[in-house]
Amino acid sequence: MSKILNNKLILGTVQMGLAYGINNTIGKVSLEESHAILEHAYDNGITILDSAEAYGNAHEVIGSFHKKNPTKLFEVITKLPHQFDVEINDKVDAYLNDLHVRQLHALLFHSYSSYKENIKNFNSLIQLKASGKIKHIGVSVYTNEEIEEVLLNEEVDIIQLPFNLFDNSNLRGDIIAKAKTKGKTIHTRSALLQGLFFKDIDSDNQTVKSLKTELMQLSSITKNRKSSIAKLALNYCIHQRSIDNVLIGVDSKAQLVNNISVLSPTIDQDIIQEINNIKVSNINLLNPSLWN
Repeated sequence: MSKILNNKLILGTVQMGLAYGINNTIGKVSLEESHAILEHAYDNGITILDSAEAYGNAHEVIGSFHKKNPTKLFEVITKLPHQFDVEINDKVDAYLNDLHVRQLHALLFHSYSSYKENIKNFNSLIQLKASGKIKHIGVSVYTNEEIEEVLLNEEVDIIQLPFNLFDNSNLRGDIIAKAKTKGKTIHTRSALLQGLFFKDIDSDNQTVKSLKTELMQLSSITKNRKSSIAKLALNYCIHQRSIDNVLIGVDSKAQLVNNISVLSPTIDQDIIQEINNIKVSNINLLNPSLWN
């Protein structure tokens, strides 16, 4: 697959610092495997990483890779914690030191609530951007209402939001289009809904039970199209013209290899329409932070 298409992917690093994901059976990824993932990503055209202070020691893992591979430096997006009492300038200096980079590709507020509670620090971010320590300012959000509020701030460059086979264009299409007219860069996450799409439909997991009808619809599409879930999920996201970058996380190099291998140069519009016909009535089920 062309590196141009791969370049639209952002590699998430939460699994490198924490045991993460509803379908994760191996726990936190080892340092050796993390380095293997990072090397394969870089060599295949994925040049941006997504991280956060809240992701355990993910910063240090990335930094150790950069120190070992100085010719393979990623652009790194990271996020401020929900609450902090340290000067934001000091935090950024610590991030740069841990990551072994000279500039952050972006610094995001980890949530809309964090953005609102720490809006007093926004001028500091603007100054950090002017100084070259950060390239972009962003906010990670969940709801369309939060996006509407963030769009009022002209200084926000990047909006990171959920988008996937269930959290699809029916829910997000109009607000993403509006954000694009405001000149915002759109990054999407939860392309695989933390692995929920791969769970057994008859699982005892409460979220799976609640979404059984929609999961059966998805299963029908994959069978009729002779497609894997991963292929359907990743291509649906990556071929949205209004989405600039798609964030994915992996538990192993083999998983990354597979995810890259299923990317297609195009996707049929009728497949997109079939996916858009999936409508989840209880949208709270699409927010992993609300799962039991």
